[in-house]
Amino acid sequence: MERKLAGAHLTINLGALKKNYGLLRDKAAPAECAASVKANAYGLGIERVGPALYAAGCRRFFVALPGEGITLRELLPDAKIHILAGLLPDTEETYLEHRLDPVLNSLHDIRQWAAFAKNRGPLHALLHLDTGMTRLGLLESEIRELAATPELLDHLEIDFVMSHLSCGDVPSDPMNREQLERLQFFRSILPQKLQDTPVSFANSAGIFLGPDYHFDMVRPGIALFGGNPQADAPNPMQEVVQLRGRILQVQDVDSEFPVGYGATFRTEGSSRIATVSVGYADGYFRVLGNKAECAIKSIKVPVVGRVSMDIITIDVSKIPEEGCMPGAFVDLIGGAVPLDEVAAHAETIPYEILTSLGSRYYREYLEDAG
Repeated sequence: MERKLAGAHLTINLGALKKNYGLLRDKAAPAECAASVKANAYGLGIERVGPALYAAGCRRFFVALPGEGITLRELLPDAKIHILAGLLPDTEETYLEHRLDPVLNSLHDIRQWAAFAKNRGPLHALLHLDTGMTRLGLLESEIRELAATPELLDHLEIDFVMSHLSCGDVPSDPMNREQLERLQFFRSILPQKLQDTPVSFANSAGIFLGPDYHFDMVRPGIALFGGNPQADAPNPMQEVVQLRGRILQVQDVDSEFPVGYGATFRTEGSSRIATVSVGYADGYFRVLGNKAECAIKSIKVPVVGRVSMDIITIDVSKIPEEGCMPGAFVDLIGGAVPLDEVAAHAETIPYEILTSLGSRYYREYLEDAG
């Protein structure tokens, strides 16, 4: 969208993204540092994010679905690309054609990929063990069945055995150590040919749990994009995303003036209310009404009234008039309004905020961290 036609501007700092990758890579060394870029690189645009991470040295990428893998393969001909969803029905030829490696999440996946590999193999894959998510991956009963029938792995090259942390963002949670111990136990009962296979366990948060969790490869996601990888700790990552909304109108009103649908907010004294061109249709969640804050020149101002489809209203009474004229911009995410703070006000997580960013923004990509 042309800059002047957009009600809000979204800036994505690729230089900061690269620096975040470098920080995570160095913290996890000597383990390899891959990147999770599913859901259109967490909403930030795989067409720009994928090549930027590759330029920063990343050579291994994880996406959720084969369609995402095909898009990424066109951008990165030489990258390793893994599909977290495993094998969808009748997709084997697609995986082979585009050199996509499935994450095998079940005995069904293993049988399906091995049968296809019989006349084309060996074919590469990752093996996922469920150590405590009850989501994707082999449970203990399936691991024991695999150990009893190791021929199921014939014609396959398992590059990594992997699992996933459920509580890694809370370092003190005992579930982290429980999952680590379970992973070690599951490895010990795998077929002999997998005993020395490299391991991948840590997501963004897991990298900060320490070397015990790093193994041979880490798979950061949200931390790459500026989200805080650990709760209740300062965010070590650089800011990647800045969202600014344009002021459409400013009104001087008296006390007890209703603002927005349902009149859920009324001014307490003479006030100045600015209308900003962003709403829940743009991914600025409705729940943020009467809760979130924005900023003008680093001065925080409250969102008042309900969030509408295309509009929010903010109380700019403490901002000098010249600082909030129609056409000026308000910081919605970034700067004085950190991504994690917006997520907290929305009673959600940064992942959902990023992946909900709308299509009406003018998007600008910066190559330098600034």
